[in-house]
This record gives sequence, C-alpha cells and structure tokens, in this order.
Amino acid sequence: MNPVAIGNSRSRQQLRLNWPDGREQVLDHAELRRQCPCSQCRAFRLQGLAVKVDGRIRVIELNQQGYGLQLIFSDGHERGIYPWPYLSGLT
Repeated sequence: MNPVAIGNSRSRQQLRLNWPDGREQVLDHAELRRQCPCSQCRAFRLQGLAVKVDGRIRVIELNQQGYGLQLIFSDGHERGIYPWPYLSGLT
C-alpha cells in the first residue's frame, strides 16, 4: 500500500506520510536515519551497535522507487530504500 501524499519538512526535520486508510504518519529525520534498512546499517544493528546520528540531520531528497522511498540525508547517506510496509511500521 503506497501513501497518497508525502511531505518533507526540513525545518521541522519530519517526513509526513498520508496513507489510504486515512492515517497520517509523522517520522523524525534522525530516527529514519537510525532505522535505515540498508545492509550496512542493518548489520550494525544486528551486532548490537547503534548507528550514530547527529540530531540535526535532515532528509534533503526523496526518490520514489515504486515499492518504497529512497531517502538522501544531509550526512551524505543515500543507500537505504525504505519499502512502504517498513515505513508504515515505524513510529
């Protein structure tokens, strides 16, 4: 299920997704970076390590990939593609 609307606020550091069921989801940029699904970030988390993220990080670009969303962060990280179900399950 794809969102019907996507908004990104750099000033508030939030990604906003509106889902077809009427639910609105607001996700913090720093938390999105911590939860990056790329293989390197997942490997860190599986080893019990935390991905270190500056609290001032921003999502500077969004690229829809059909099955999800590629987020490009102000720290240069751009490897993660966040599938729609993965994003929907984040809080």
